[in-house]
This record gives sequence, structure tokens and C-alpha cells, in this order.
Amino acid sequence: MRFHVLKQEQWLIYTGLLGMLLAGICAVWVLVNGAAVAPDGDVGKAFSFNAALGIFLLSTAMIMPYSGMSSRKKMVFTSVYIMLSLFSYFVETVQHFRGVNPRFPQGSGVFDLTMAAVFAVVAILLILFYLWAAVQYFKRSVYEANPELAIAIRYAMAAITLSFAAGIAIVLNQGREIGTGGNMIWLHGIGFHALQFMPLVSWLSVRKAADDRRLRHRMLHLSGISFLLGLAAMGWQTLLGLSIFEWAILPLTAVLCFLVALIPVALLLRRTYTSNTTYSG
Repeated sequence: MRFHVLKQEQWLIYTGLLGMLLAGICAVWVLVNGAAVAPDGDVGKAFSFNAALGIFLLSTAMIMPYSGMSSRKKMVFTSVYIMLSLFSYFVETVQHFRGVNPRFPQGSGVFDLTMAAVFAVVAILLILFYLWAAVQYFKRSVYEANPELAIAIRYAMAAITLSFAAGIAIVLNQGREIGTGGNMIWLHGIGFHALQFMPLVSWLSVRKAADDRRLRHRMLHLSGISFLLGLAAMGWQTLLGLSIFEWAILPLTAVLCFLVALIPVALLLRRTYTSNTTYSG
């Protein structure tokens, strides 16, 4: 990634790095004092939230220059997303350190209930603004400018949409647990990693199969479809109220799909190794 590309989204990057810094502070606290803070706080959850949001913002900053959005649209998206993210960092971190569940406060006062309500609205706005940005990558002009990256990001955005849906379900369910063993946090979290994984496949395909457009696109579609099917299998198992760690058909299907998604990475890396060996000979 060129430096000037990174510089275009520097404030989004700084906000992502702030999340990583807060996650580091929470991690040190957990190591020294433990995660639980009476009565309902959990600094471990603040750690995972800050780290996840930080990585998400950093990954978004990497792809924003290829969105095809005008400078004004990008400024609106970036400004709003930074403000919403800063508020999210604040509520998630401060409330857990105060011993309060930031989303579902129990027996709390007006302040905590207000923060929880505003936090819910902020979460919805984070989703809506990101979906607005996601639509930009489905424009023909974006595909024509960077075909492989556009394909990769489109699959990533589909996966993120599933993660957002799981997040909304957690709010509506008043918690992440469902049924006897289902936990929606896994679907909510894993889907976001498509934003790192799919651009990696795109980068490898362009770098290692530059002379074969059909191969590049086949690799991207194989990874993208397999990743989405893996998420679908996880979601189905979770909706049944069952753990994804059971030895059952749906969890095993999910694992198989994610392994298939990795095949293009292995093939592209092997292609590079073969090419280097042939050249050396």
C-alpha cells in the first residue's frame, strides 16, 4: 500500500490505532487485576471490543481510497465514523471500568440507561453509514478501476452485512446467548475478518497470477463464496440454539468451507514457489 494512499485516511487510521491502544490498556488491567469489575463490568469485553473496532477501522482505511467516492462523500463518511467510534470507545471502556454493562445495565441510574440507549443508536448509525459506503464498491466504475480488489471487497461487504445482522440480533435478544448453547458473538466477529482476508487474496492473485485474469477471478470467487457459506453454516447452527463447537454437520461444514476459502491462498503461494524454482533452474 503506497504511503500517499495511507495518508488520505490518516485520521481514520489514528482512530483505529487509538482502539488498539485502549485494548492494550485493558489487557494490562486484566493481567494485573482480572477482567471482572463488580457488579456487572468486564474489562475483558472492553479489550475485545476496542481491539475489534480498531482493526475494523484500520482495515476500512486501507480500502477507502478505492471506493470511488468523491472527496466530499469520503469526508462525510470518515468524519461521522470517527465521531461514532470515539463515542463507542468511551462508553464501552468507561462503563466496564465502572462495573456497568454498557449495553444492558441492570438496576442502574438515569446516566447508565441513557448511555445504553445512545449506544444502541450509535451502533445502528455505524451499521447504516457502513452499508452506505459498502454500496459504493458495487459501482461499475470501481470494478473497472480495480477488478480484483472490487470483487474481493464485494464479498467482504457481504460477510460484514451478515456480521451486522448478528449484531442487531444480539441487541434484540438482549444478549449474545441463544438456546442451549448458541452464541451469536462468533458469527458477529468472524464475518468482519473477511475485510482482511479477501483483500489479501486479491493482492496475492494480482501479484502472483498477473498473466492469468481468469485464474485470478476464479480464486477470488472460490474464497469469497466459501467464506460466505462458512458463515451461513455457523449462523444456521447458532439459530438452532446450538454451539458451533459441537461435532455436528453444520459446524463441520463451516470448518470445511473456511478451509476451502484458504485453498486459493495456498495455490497462489505454491504458484510463486514453482515459478521461482523454474526460473532458478
